[in-house]
Amino acid sequence: MIKLNDINEKIIQAEYAVRGSIVDRAQELERQGRSIIYCNIGNPHTFKQKPLTYVREVLSLLEFPNLLEKQAITNLFHSDSIARAKYIYNQMPGGVGAYTPSAGIGFIREAVAEFIAMRDKIPALPDRILLTDGASKAAQAVIQLLIKSPSYGIMVPVPQYPLYSATLTLLDAKKIDYYLDEANGWQLDLDELEESLAKAKANGITPVAITVINPGNPTGAVLTRENIEMVIDFASRHKLAILADEVYQNNIYGSKSFYSFAKVMHELKVEDVSLFSIYSMSKGYFGECGHRSGYLEVRNIDDEVFAQFVKLQSINLCANTVGQLATYLMVTPPKLGEASYDLYAREKDQILQNLKEKSRVIGDELNKIPGISVSYPEGAMYAFVKLDLPVPAKVDIIPEDEKYCLALLEETGICVVPGSGFGQYPGTLHFRTTFLPPLEEIINLVSRLKKFHIAYQNLG
Repeated sequence: MIKLNDINEKIIQAEYAVRGSIVDRAQELERQGRSIIYCNIGNPHTFKQKPLTYVREVLSLLEFPNLLEKQAITNLFHSDSIARAKYIYNQMPGGVGAYTPSAGIGFIREAVAEFIAMRDKIPALPDRILLTDGASKAAQAVIQLLIKSPSYGIMVPVPQYPLYSATLTLLDAKKIDYYLDEANGWQLDLDELEESLAKAKANGITPVAITVINPGNPTGAVLTRENIEMVIDFASRHKLAILADEVYQNNIYGSKSFYSFAKVMHELKVEDVSLFSIYSMSKGYFGECGHRSGYLEVRNIDDEVFAQFVKLQSINLCANTVGQLATYLMVTPPKLGEASYDLYAREKDQILQNLKEKSRVIGDELNKIPGISVSYPEGAMYAFVKLDLPVPAKVDIIPEDEKYCLALLEETGICVVPGSGFGQYPGTLHFRTTFLPPLEEIINLVSRLKKFHIAYQNLG
């Protein structure tokens, strides 16, 4: 029988706190009959967010195309959904059960390029688009392509989404931490970047890229254009590629605007920095996490390099077909005057307005709790909450923030992720929470958290 010490040790070493020990305990408590509020993961549809009607109508017709032959469907589906499904079906008569080209279905890659061109007012090429099983597979492909040896490393923000650290661990590569500036709304700091890079080189690491998550996960921050320009200049001077994780680009709640790295780089006329941009249907106002749909756009790389991306994708044959079709629907929403347009606009606006209101509640109410502070979530679906608790000089087997989160779960049923699962500045403690549950649950969550935190502090 195979035992733990018989398997790949890199898998054992890789950590993914979003679904770690705290969540395991939450599920155990739930089986015992406890009511749990899962705020550990950005999974909108589990929190009663309804799928967009247009998306599900078209996908339903594509999954069961016999419906397109029934006269009665005109009473069940919007006319533009029917027309869109017929158009797609004519483009791919093999249907959703067939493999696709490894890089993705051609007309969908064209639609993605048109989407980027329209969003950013810049040129975009279909033959630089790769359709992927969500943004995670796109990010993993980039990292896998860039890491040539164990001495190679990629700069990763701290705090960071643990996909990046786990992937680097699996590839036996180096993670080069750079700390985000919490006092400055979690923006990137040039001095910190330079210091981090210099330290890595001094330790024999070859830096090849910098990862930037905008809007931020777990911080909820939105980068200013000036900050993005600084990162591009930094990458250019140090000959680094940029991996731009932009999956939350539609989740903006404050006064800032989203600027894609592609747009800023094009306007700065920077051509010596390779850029890898990823986007997904899992977030935004779609929340279609389960369809695993996303894309990778690359800029400033050779044709031969993109061919290697395609080869890497071809090892798995292709991204899932339904996910590719969902990506098509993401980048080609109903147009003004089409039958689905008004409903689509209402559903979209309602979801985003609801998220904006909950982000405000999280920011307002958590900052009223003595011993807790948080930067107002300007984007994404998360808040990275700072705890004013004593930090032991010696790290215990179980980090202090993990103890806090476990006690919070046991006492209140609130499931959040300790900051140590994302990384945090030494001497600080945090936890990440989503604000995806319904508004009344968010209000209840804050009330229970306040009561718990005051009692926890007194015990300390």
